[in-house]
Amino acid sequence: MKRRELMSLAVPLAAAVALGPTLVQAQQAASDPYVPTEVAIREDFEVGSIVVVSKDFFLYHVIAPGRAIRYGVAVGKAELVWKGKATIGRKVEWPSWRPTQEMIQRNPGQYAKWADGMPGGPRNPLGARALYLYDANGNDTAIRIHGTTEPGSIGRAVSNGCLRMRNEAVMSLYDQVPLGTPVYVF
Repeated sequence: MKRRELMSLAVPLAAAVALGPTLVQAQQAASDPYVPTEVAIREDFEVGSIVVVSKDFFLYHVIAPGRAIRYGVAVGKAELVWKGKATIGRKVEWPSWRPTQEMIQRNPGQYAKWADGMPGGPRNPLGARALYLYDANGNDTAIRIHGTTEPGSIGRAVSNGCLRMRNEAVMSLYDQVPLGTPVYVF
């Protein structure tokens, strides 16, 4: 996909609001741009797919031709941004978590104590749900769309590469998407 095509991915908020969100959605989006909101989107994305525009901190779940639910996300720090096409290969409620070796090397003070893993639960950094992204060959990319224990991080580049959502948002998305759902991250 070309850069200018990506630039036209989402209709600006004002136009999207005019195309159909409820008054409540429009008011919430005005006060918090990261709340789930139905918006217009380019019609060439397949219904059911997930599209992430990292630079804008938004994830779009395409629900109909030209329509999507837009969610706010936190993305990887500049050097850790993952981009590509994947599919959801695994879904887990209250996932366990284990930092990668790279994470431990970058910040041993924060991550070394969890080298053997952390059980799932409300204090786990993956939050309430995780959608595991797999490449075209069926390999785990180590990138997740997951909840967070830090909802204030949404709308920022702060993660080690994964895509964070507020727990209530990732729970909703988790319930709506099946295994095999295509995910495009730009």
